[in-house]
Order: sequence, then C-alpha cells, then structure tokens
Amino acid sequence: MLRFVTAGESHGQALVGILEGLPAGLAIDPDVITRDLRRRQGGYGRGRRMAIESDSAELLSGVRAGETIGGPIAYLIRNKDWPNWQHTMRVAAEAAAHDAAGTERPAVTRPRPGHADLSGAIKYRRDDMRDVLERASARETAARVAAGALARQLLSHFGIRVVSHVFRIGSAAIARPETVGFELVESLPDDSPLHCVDREVERRMMAEIDAAKNDGDTLGGAFEVIASGVPVGLGSYVQWDRRLDGRLAQAVMSIPAIKSVGIGLGDLVAARPGSSVHDEIVLNPRGTPSDQVGDIGRPTNHAGGLEGGVTNGEDVRISGAMKPISTLMRPLRSVDLATMTVSPATIERSDVCAVPAAAVVAEAMTCLVLAEAFLEKFGGDSLAETTEAYASGAAYVQQRLNRNR
Repeated sequence: MLRFVTAGESHGQALVGILEGLPAGLAIDPDVITRDLRRRQGGYGRGRRMAIESDSAELLSGVRAGETIGGPIAYLIRNKDWPNWQHTMRVAAEAAAHDAAGTERPAVTRPRPGHADLSGAIKYRRDDMRDVLERASARETAARVAAGALARQLLSHFGIRVVSHVFRIGSAAIARPETVGFELVESLPDDSPLHCVDREVERRMMAEIDAAKNDGDTLGGAFEVIASGVPVGLGSYVQWDRRLDGRLAQAVMSIPAIKSVGIGLGDLVAARPGSSVHDEIVLNPRGTPSDQVGDIGRPTNHAGGLEGGVTNGEDVRISGAMKPISTLMRPLRSVDLATMTVSPATIERSDVCAVPAAAVVAEAMTCLVLAEAFLEKFGGDSLAETTEAYASGAAYVQQRLNRNR
C-alpha cells in the first residue's frame, strides 16, 4: 500500500511528511521535488508569503545513495517565516526567550466566512482560532506536493506523465477545455503566469485578478489535470471504495477550497444524450483502407480515461473547481466570539487567486492515487519486480487489443 501523512502548521517550524510504499531501487532526483514545490508557489495573484518562502524538501530517511531502499521516506520542508512567529507558535508551555524574533500575536476570535475557523474551534474546543487556521491552511499542501513528486518519479519510470492547466478564472474561461491536448499543456513553461494554454484568455484572467485585488476581493477558478500513458486496468469495479474515479475525486476534493470535481466531460454529461457522451470502440486499420486488421481504439475521450472505475488506456482527465479564498482584504461580516459582538472577519495574509497552485497540488494528489493503483496491480518490494509485472501486463494488453497477433 502506498500511503502518506503530513504534519506541521502554516507558521510553525516546518512541514513534515512520510511516504511509505515506494518499491526499493527507484532513483530519486531531488530536483524534481524542488521543481514541483516552486511551481506550487508560482502563479499570478499569489500573496506576500510566496516572496518569503523558497520551498525545498530535505530527505531524512528511506533513500540511500540516491535510491529508495523500501522503507518509509521522511522529509522536512522548513518554514522560512518561522523566526517571525517564535513567540506565537512556540511548542513549549513557557514563554519564548526574550531574544526570540517576532511578537506575541493576539488570539484569533473573529472567524472568516468560508474557512474552517468557526467549525474547527467548536470541534476541538479552542478559544484561539489560530489553533485551527494554522493547520487548516493551504500551506499544508506543500508537503503533499513533495509526496506527489516522489510518486511522480515512480510513474515516470513507466512512461506515465502528469500535467495540469488552468481553464477558468472568474468569468474568463476557455470554451472547451476537454479538447486541450496533453502535449500543448506539457509545453507550457513553468513561469507561465496562470498556466493557461490560451494567451488571450490568460490576459483576461489576469485583468480579473487585478480588479478583484483592487476591490479587496478574491477569485476562484477551475483547472484540469491530465495523465498520459496510464495503462489499462488500474482500479476496480468490484467494491465501491476501489473505483479509481472515486478515489481520484476524493483526493482532488480534499485540497483546500476545491468544491467540485469532474472526470472527463464532468457535469457536461448531464446535458448530452448518450450518443454524445460515450466513447465508441473502433478498429484502427493498418495499411490500405480495405485492410480490416488493426488495433482497438477510441475516437473520443469523453470518459476521461475511466470506465466502471477502471482505466481504459486513454488519458486520465480530472477537473477541479476552486472557490475564492476566504481571507478578504475587505472582510465580510462576522462575530467576535470573545465578546459576542458583530465584527468584521479576521484578516490573515493571503492570496487574491491561487488556482494555478491548486492545480499543482491536484497533480500531486493524482500522482499519489495513480501510483497507489499502479502498485496494487503491478507492485513488488523492488522496482525490478514491479518492472517484470508491468512488462507482463503490457504484453497481454498488446495481445488482446491487437488484431495482428
């Protein structure tokens, strides 16, 4: 089983992650992790926190001489803003040393609409909602991205590549994102402002972000993750919790501020007849038009690479819709729980728009779920065993779907 856990607070000393289940013998490139962490920090509309942090993951265990050894991989992502929070976020019961940096910040008692502040404070019986917001913060997703970058390297070894693109910010949107090809998305540079494939749409997106910032407001949007090279047969339909589309949906929905997830056409399937939704199964001919020998293929991919909870060999496509961030510079109405009086919501340092960052996190979650499903089908304790099982499975697929056998 491939599994991971994270720990840490937004302004604590560090984020910590443990990823267990990668087979031994997989070469690990730390630069792949650093690249994904940097991509998560980018995007037009990010706030001042991204200017402070420059994330990198320090591998602590599970890797020796550049290769996985079969044990859990532990890693640390230090928070560079920690020195300014040593008084407020100290671990010890006693006060921080007099020479510690930063100041003791007052308790947070005015919950933000749309955030976990109020419900979390009630659930865990905390008077200071900083105990809630520090962990509920999307800062935690940096640890997810590091875990996903490790899973990405397993998938890459078997030719599986995962990318993402933003297709909506506010009212600015690409008309038919399901038609955007994998190669076009993969060609986007890391420093693309919003990682949108249409420059004119991206310009309109940036203008909407500027307008929201001027109004003290925030903006959400939507993105799509595309995984190419995914083999047939990952996931299962025999039990509800093994269906891969459900597992992917849960993983993407777990990202802070994501409010809906789609597979393939997503909610567009509700407005189309079956003849315009289901992907026909055809025989791709070889040689002359009269040649009836060929490979089974699909002219469309409306299903997003998944049928019955199982991958069908087409690109896996998952979309996510992100709500606007909860912290507004022109705050909404709230109640101060300390005095039970009407008060504006708390203002925490925040972004105007973080949809491109959420897309990178969704890539990571997709990599983790696909890697888990891959190891369920082909896994072994070592990469050599996994490679042998994968080669055998690939040979069977070629035989079954190829009429020229």
